[in-house]
Amino acid sequence: MTLAATLTTSHIGETISSGGAGCFMHGPTFMGNPLACAVANTSLKLLRESDWKTNTQRIQQQLEQGLAPCRELNSVAEVRCLGAIGVVEMKQPVDARRIQQAFVDAGIWVRPFGKLVYVMPPYIMSNEDLAILTGAMHQVLVQMENT
Repeated sequence: MTLAATLTTSHIGETISSGGAGCFMHGPTFMGNPLACAVANTSLKLLRESDWKTNTQRIQQQLEQGLAPCRELNSVAEVRCLGAIGVVEMKQPVDARRIQQAFVDAGIWVRPFGKLVYVMPPYIMSNEDLAILTGAMHQVLVQMENT
């Protein structure tokens, strides 16, 4: 389920709303789906009730350790992590269809964007699952470089 918010000036909002539809048409991601809102509220509750700072540091350490081998690949420009976000920046844009299928075949879901192969694992992810995720990412990037 997707959920997002749109912030704009009154002028922009009125301009969009005066279009052919007669309302602010902005897509289903922004329409406040009740299930997505319930999930968001539960996620916020879990975040408030946890030691999220320590957990985020744990995830960052695991991402840094697990993605470090990617630095050795010729096709990789940079590996970086910030909090619970891990990024492998490639030198060239990836073939999204090909690499995404390889990720699925490796048992993980990663959706690259341009030259970025990135993950934002959930705060509840265990170290063991993080190791599986980063190991499979490395494995797929090796495979892509060698084919």
